Amino acid sequence: MSDLAKPRRLTTIAVLTMVWCGLWGQVSTANLLAGFAIAVAITASGVGTAGSGRIRPWLLVRLAGVVSVDLVKSTINVATEIITPTDSTDESIIAVQVPAASRDHLLLLVIAVTVTPGTAVVDTDPETGTLYLHLLHAKRQAETVDHVHQLAELACAALPTNDRAIS
Repeated sequence: MSDLAKPRRLTTIAVLTMVWCGLWGQVSTANLLAGFAIAVAITASGVGTAGSGRIRPWLLVRLAGVVSVDLVKSTINVATEIITPTDSTDESIIAVQVPAASRDHLLLLVIAVTVTPGTAVVDTDPETGTLYLHLLHAKRQAETVDHVHQLAELACAALPTNDRAIS
């Protein structure tokens, strides 16, 4: 089977073609042909070459569920901080090292952490896999580190990763 006819590549080409049509706001012959040509060129170039594994939709839904629960919990926490007269915040910046395989999903982790109020990624080091986080409550440092590692594990389980030695 040629590389172009592999199911994974065909799926990628189809999705990229649909995204192209979506960006233009209409499905037309010209958009389908242009999107298909661009998708074939992108996949042939090796940009974004998939690693080992496959997408596991159930685990991806579980990851989205964890982030959704985080969003609700932290929104309540930040709202409580705002409406109470005392300021119990003790802000800090911490560094969280993620496992080597998680570096393939660093952007996803940055978004998952930053989307929740009260925690924000202020910097990253992609080479070492370090996220620098701003916390509203320094006393939650250990549980935040554990939670980021949980998100990293879920991301690696749900999505393909490149083969890397754990460093």
